[in-house]
Amino acid sequence: MNTLVWFRQDLRTIDNQALTLACEDAKARGGKLYALFIASPCQWQLHDMGVRQQRFLLANLNVLGKELGLLGIQLSLLKVDFFNQTAAALKAFCKENSISSIFAGAQIEIDERRRDQALLDKGFPLHLTDEHCILPPGSVVTQAQRDQGGAMYRVFTPFARRWREIAASRPLWPIPAPTSVAEPLEFAPFDFWGATTQDDPALDKWPAGQDAALEKLSRFRELAMARYGEKRDFPAIDGTSSLSPFLALGVISPRQCLAAILEDFPDVFVNESSPARTWLNELVWREFYRHLLVAFPSLSMARNFNPLGDGIRWRNDEKEFEAWKSGRTGYPLVDAAMRQLHQTGWMHNRLRMVVASFLTKHLLIDWRWGERYFRDQLIDGCLAANNGGWQWAAGTGCDAQPYFRIFNPMSQSEKFDPDARFIRKYLPEIAQWPTKSLHQASGPGLFDNSGYPSPIVEHSSARSRALDVMAVMKKG
Repeated sequence: MNTLVWFRQDLRTIDNQALTLACEDAKARGGKLYALFIASPCQWQLHDMGVRQQRFLLANLNVLGKELGLLGIQLSLLKVDFFNQTAAALKAFCKENSISSIFAGAQIEIDERRRDQALLDKGFPLHLTDEHCILPPGSVVTQAQRDQGGAMYRVFTPFARRWREIAASRPLWPIPAPTSVAEPLEFAPFDFWGATTQDDPALDKWPAGQDAALEKLSRFRELAMARYGEKRDFPAIDGTSSLSPFLALGVISPRQCLAAILEDFPDVFVNESSPARTWLNELVWREFYRHLLVAFPSLSMARNFNPLGDGIRWRNDEKEFEAWKSGRTGYPLVDAAMRQLHQTGWMHNRLRMVVASFLTKHLLIDWRWGERYFRDQLIDGCLAANNGGWQWAAGTGCDAQPYFRIFNPMSQSEKFDPDARFIRKYLPEIAQWPTKSLHQASGPGLFDNSGYPSPIVEHSSARSRALDVMAVMKKG
């Protein structure tokens, strides 16, 4: 009998537990190893997964197919419109290829978990591995509840403290890619499964495959990791890892990122002043949001983490939402950030906070509108991180006192883009404006012919309005 490895959000051969176990299983059985990816474009559309990320997924899938071919493993592609069609397609594939065991990496989103549970209930020989996180969901729980099965932390800081304690006590090194299981095979690249055939220039900025991801990690280690804490908030500086698109699809694993930190800064778990501590915390934030998604399935259903958020009376002005989406708010930093998103499929993390705060606080537009739009545009779209970030910005998430946090886009601009280099790059029509004007959102002057709009809302009045509306978030 033969074995199947089902790739999902783990498009790599290095540090892929499901692939490694599948290779061992096939060897023990004396059978053949097959590989499979199942595309579900209609289901993905319901999940707001944009065409841009789907195309990036396809590019990485085709690179993976070549790598697997060199190991003697043939990668096949099945297409089902919705998850509820998976069982029939998978059953037919397994019957045709005499497959008796299936290995796959677990997924944390509620519909994916329901799909997998349905397969298990139907008797599919599905073995799931936890490799989307460094520490599995449910393993980092509060002290008071550990003897009773554990409760998920609701605040990041104690979660991070406990996470570091556990991680420091465990061997978390990546496992190597498996050796060849058969003679090399030719791989014919897959075609796109979607309706559109239009190319996306943003993809040119993101080379596909685990080698590209590892090269990006290596460059980050060499040039920026040690100074990440100093440079990460300045969008005009290449001070971040830019690994999020690869992490979202599992082209690189979080354990590979952690291993890079530990190789260069082995005391990072215990030394708060370690140069790599800030980047480690970013990995832990990723873990935190993913653990929350498992502990609170309602987050996958676009519910407020804090139920007090249900009382917020959003304005939801569609014209203002369109202005925000198109980068026409009259606040240069906000608009430049949205242009970066459109042109590259990615946005600097500091700017994600700024534009999310602006939409939810200045314009009082429901965070779910922004979350869906980001999910459609981002090449690194990830439900856990996207939901967590948007709820954090909106004040409905897992922060202790978030409702009165309102980013001033003008002071953010002055502090993090002091020379307006980032603004000028993405707003060339106003690049000739004095730097002070680019920060102050005062609108075009009398003789300005740039066509750039005046601010759609005045900051002070918008802030006061937001504080009044968000007051429903006060506790007791």
